[in-house]
Amino acid sequence: MDFFSFLTLFGGLAMFLYGMQIMGDGLAKVSGGKLERILENLTSNRIKAVLLGAAVTAVIQSSSATTVMVVGFVNSGIMKLSQAIGIIMGANIGTTATSWILSLAGIESSNFFLRLLKPSSFSPILAMIGIIFLMFTKSPRKKDIGTILVGFAVLMFGMESMSGAVKPLANVPEFTNILLKFSNPLLGMLAGTILTAVIQSSSASVGILQALCVTGAVRYSVALPIIMGQNIGTCVTALLSSIGAKKNAKRAAMVHLYFNLIGTVVFMAVFYTLNGIIHFDFLNEAVNPAQVAVIHSVFNVTATLIWLPFAGLLEKLACLTIRDSKEDMAASLEDQEFMILESRFLEKPAFAVEQGRNAARRMAKESHQSLRLALSLVGNYEEEMAERVDKMESKVDRYEDELGTYLVKLSHKDLSENDSHSVAIMLHCIGDFERISDHAVNIMESARELYEKGAGFSQKAMEELGVLSQAVEDIVQLTYNVFDRQDVKLAEKIEPLEERIDELCKELKYRHVQRLQDGVCTIEMGFVLSDITTNLERVADHCSNIGVCITQVREDLYDTHSHLDVVKSAEDEYFYRELEEVRKQYVLP
Repeated sequence: MDFFSFLTLFGGLAMFLYGMQIMGDGLAKVSGGKLERILENLTSNRIKAVLLGAAVTAVIQSSSATTVMVVGFVNSGIMKLSQAIGIIMGANIGTTATSWILSLAGIESSNFFLRLLKPSSFSPILAMIGIIFLMFTKSPRKKDIGTILVGFAVLMFGMESMSGAVKPLANVPEFTNILLKFSNPLLGMLAGTILTAVIQSSSASVGILQALCVTGAVRYSVALPIIMGQNIGTCVTALLSSIGAKKNAKRAAMVHLYFNLIGTVVFMAVFYTLNGIIHFDFLNEAVNPAQVAVIHSVFNVTATLIWLPFAGLLEKLACLTIRDSKEDMAASLEDQEFMILESRFLEKPAFAVEQGRNAARRMAKESHQSLRLALSLVGNYEEEMAERVDKMESKVDRYEDELGTYLVKLSHKDLSENDSHSVAIMLHCIGDFERISDHAVNIMESARELYEKGAGFSQKAMEELGVLSQAVEDIVQLTYNVFDRQDVKLAEKIEPLEERIDELCKELKYRHVQRLQDGVCTIEMGFVLSDITTNLERVADHCSNIGVCITQVREDLYDTHSHLDVVKSAEDEYFYRELEEVRKQYVLP
């Protein structure tokens, strides 16, 4: 081989690895986090978990990515260690799908239909379709599909380039002699482990081995230990991911290591013991890409079938390796809630967006509940309930800090248009939900002031305040539903109700002034009533902000004031029709 052949080889390798990367990323974006949600929810049955792990890995083309995701699930408390074991086993089976696709490159036939099965025949067609989708369509989903198709074509072109570059090596004695050294089981395993650990993909390292097989110089005695080592090397990604994680997440990574390490050692020990007795003649035969795929698949399927009944032993072994110390206390329930914002999920942005939505929903619910509880304290104060309002507000504050930081990191990732909108909405809205909980605390403090002074509103004032409180509770519930569904149509109902709440606040203040003039109420009580109505009015304003934000982001409008002017203009019949309806619904006694 001359210098330019080496350039072709390394260029082909670069294109192969890049194609695999962009194809995997495209597949992950098209799935929109659905595959990960399936993993999260459907792992109660161990056999089902294995099948799911295999299916998801076959789709996203990476057992390392699946295992890292599982480490994240276990670390966040979404999944138990026992549930993760089945998925990890399945991931090892799913990763063999890539080797089968790559083995199609070895098809040699004059038959037209068989030649069509060769990737070199159909990948140019896929590349053209992919480029058309990327350049001439506006649909984000079609662009992602285009990325997958182009990624596959680049991968296969890289594979062909590598195979073409190494073919002349078949006649180079030095190359053959190097390969012969790897027929030593320990050296072969070490080579496979190091290669896979460096590029962090068993699928890619198996592909490189398949490219070398094209030379005809790779024998079974060489390929077998290298493939075994590749299964060990793929564990490195999960082990690195578990650094800094909780004990159970580290155990999940150790399960992955033990599964492959023990399976490989047992397989090699049995195989080479039998070889010492029987002497397998096929070990000196050349291996082709399809046979590499067979070896890879047979080992992983066999190891899974053998280990599946003993999954509990793997779990115990991992627990014995990573022991709990006295200082390792279980995370509190509140801390566990925040673990859904797991940093490992950021590598799969579509799923990270879904986890962000889950956290935002919890934050919104907590904010709504704190307001409801605070309103119940007016005229019926209990210190225990007041403390709960304070705790809820602190929890909402923490959500704003942690979720805000998480979403900012997520916004820098490669997101689909829909996910990008979702992140923008959450970033805008979490501040409003946090302010609603602040107003709940202010209302609670007003209720505490009444209680400590032994004072109370008149029956008439309480009835009027009840109407306003109900309207505010309803707008907060409506806003939560709009946020949860990101429903632009439903958001149109927020503004008329917010307008009615403004009217009720003005009318309440006017009626209080009248009672003050009549000597029925005191100035001091007026201050407390004014504080409560002002806070309720502010809550409605924040609900309006959330409704406007969702409408603006979804419709790509960014001028809040002009948007509200249009909504409240005389020409907007819907707004005034809805306003009349809510005026009839919320009437002061």
